Amino acid sequence: MHLQIVITTKLRRREGFIFSWTESTDDETESGRSAIWLDASSILYYRYSVSRVPNINRDWIERLMVSANSAGGLFFSVEPPPVIPVLKSRS
Repeated sequence: MHLQIVITTKLRRREGFIFSWTESTDDETESGRSAIWLDASSILYYRYSVSRVPNINRDWIERLMVSANSAGGLFFSVEPPPVIPVLKSRS
């Protein structure tokens, strides 16, 4: 869902970009990196294995958007733990 948000935002703005991800298999000789060019003329289909919409980690969205706006393009990264605000006690 997070990638869908970032990709859709970029395409809605008519901003083309590179999307890259690493691939790994049990056989390390077939591991590698893939990249595709996405722009407003791209046809995308998102399919999820579960029907529930996940909680959105805004920090991850921001990190993915920074990546998508960089010269290297959007690079898939592992979701960071959500930032939990610290409540200050009133004294």
